[in-house]
This record gives sequence, structure tokens and C-alpha cells, in this order.
Amino acid sequence: MTTEELLFRLTSAVGVSGAEENLKDVIGDLLSDVGTVTTDHINNVYCTVGEGYHIMLDAHIDEIGLIVKDITDDGFIKIDKCGGVDNRMLLASEVSIWGKREVKGVISTLPPHLQKDKDKKSLKFEEVAVDIGMTKAEAEKVIAAGDRITFKRNFTKLIGTQISSSVLDDRSGVAAIILAMHMLNDAPCKVTAMFSSQEEVGGRGAAVGPFGKNVDEAIAIDVSFAYTPMCKKSDCGEIGKGPMIGFSPVLDREMSEKLVSVAESNNIPYQKEVMGGGHTGTNADEISLTESGIRTALVSIPEKYMHSPIEVVDTKDVENVAELLAEYIRQRAGEINA
Repeated sequence: MTTEELLFRLTSAVGVSGAEENLKDVIGDLLSDVGTVTTDHINNVYCTVGEGYHIMLDAHIDEIGLIVKDITDDGFIKIDKCGGVDNRMLLASEVSIWGKREVKGVISTLPPHLQKDKDKKSLKFEEVAVDIGMTKAEAEKVIAAGDRITFKRNFTKLIGTQISSSVLDDRSGVAAIILAMHMLNDAPCKVTAMFSSQEEVGGRGAAVGPFGKNVDEAIAIDVSFAYTPMCKKSDCGEIGKGPMIGFSPVLDREMSEKLVSVAESNNIPYQKEVMGGGHTGTNADEISLTESGIRTALVSIPEKYMHSPIEVVDTKDVENVAELLAEYIRQRAGEINA
């Protein structure tokens, strides 16, 4: 299976925050020849191989989306957000409501001919509704409050090795870990892949996942900003230029420097991502505070158009992250076991 095919399979699965159950079977199948896949009560998915010094790799499986709040008397679906949805992209979007069956709909919009100045602002969620073409009675047979909603799935191969797709945040990180785990089937230490839930609503899966597992150190894998003409270059990495290795007050400096050393010694392209303040905005923040504290590093995949249905990554970056993780674990285990 190519990296592109792996990403297609992972991004095709629906898993809005708090409703990630579909990912268990997908990941279980993809790692069936590596180790046993298990889940916990909060939808975290795990695969552990090897013994000894324990390194955890984390990527979140949930995606941003919407949730059904109500069905109006005229059959429109009132909604709220699950995670950091950009209100600007709501109007005229195609969506799927995951009730008793998939129900396709469109988010209603006012034609420009009927708009007044007040209508041109970014709408609040209470002003938005999904049109599914049903009456209230018809809708209630298949849709209920609490059902999740996703934006229309998109998977487009761009020129070269870049792809555009929904939910590459963070299924591209999941893909990188899966590739790394296949490289580590003879792991020289204990490695746990944690595919965590509910990151988009506060890192909840990562906050509880490491408990009781005696993790010695962890690496979170997520996406980060890749430069586009609308961005400041100082805030971004560059797509296709390799993994973004995080440096932050809340990350373990020694691990960050070790990742750089491993990249250089193995001719893996990399970029440094420097983050000030007291958080990284990723699961690294939660993992590092679990139990008595876990040494944690962060490696990110450069991504354009984050939190939209047209996110873009380069498959070479995904593969280079996987290689960096595998080589880091081999070298780290060699140091510990020496």
C-alpha cells in the first residue's frame, strides 16, 4: 500500500470528536501484522510492541465537525460545532449527517441578491441550518440530537507528491505512526502507538491515555502550518521540506535536539518549529503533564489550509516523519541498552 493509498483509507473513515469508533477497525486492520490493537473507554486506540524502555508515539484520530442540536418545525437541522470549525466556510457547504444512516445535506445560504449589509458578516452558529430536503417528521425517523455531521469528503491528488483532503489533521500523523510501526516490527524497546481521541475538543484522549503504562518518553505527531501567500513566513514551515521538530518551553529540549541529530545523521530533511509561551496546541501539552510528568517531544507535518475540507500535505513529509520516528527509537534504545 502506498502512502497515498494509506492516507485515502484513513481520511475516508468518519470520526468526529467523541464519536471515533469507526477508526478502531481501520487501524486494527492496518496494524494486524504488527501487534494487537486495543481500545479504552474514551475511544483511544493502542498498539504495543517490544519490551523494556517504553516510548509512546501519539497522533489524534478525531476530526472537527458539527453536532445536531434540533430539528425545526419546517425540517431544517440546527447545529453546533465539535472542535475548531471556521465559521467562514459554513455557508453553502455540503455535509453528511451520521444518524441511523448517512443523510446528505447542504448548509443554507442567502442568495447575494437578497443580502443586506448585515448579512455579509460571519454568521453565528445559531443563525445556521442544514437543509436535507425533508419534513420534520421524515427527518426524525433517521436523525436525532447529538448525531455528528461532517463536511463533504475530498481527496485530490495534486501535482507531484502533494494531496488535498479532508481530515489530514491528523490522519497524516496517524499514517506516519503506522508506517513507523511497520519499520519497528523488531523494536529494540517497548513502543506504544496511541491513536488518541478528542484532541479537537481539548486533548482529552491524550490526557488519560498514558496512565498506568509506565511511559518513559513520548513523541506527539500532529500537523502544523505550512506557508501560503496569506501567511507570515516566520510563523510557518514549508511543505515538502521535511518534519517540523518542535522547540518549546513545554517540550523536552534534549529530545528535540536528539531528533535533530538523528535527522542529520540519516539525511532526513527537517525544519525547526519554535513555539513560545506555555503550550504547543497539541497533545504534547497533555501528555507531558500525565502522572508524574512524561518527557515529551513534538514532530509536525507541514500542512496548508488547516481545519478546512481542502487540507494539503506532501506524502514525502509523512514518509520522512515515519523514518525519523523509527530511527530515533532505534538510536534511543541503543543508548539505553548499551
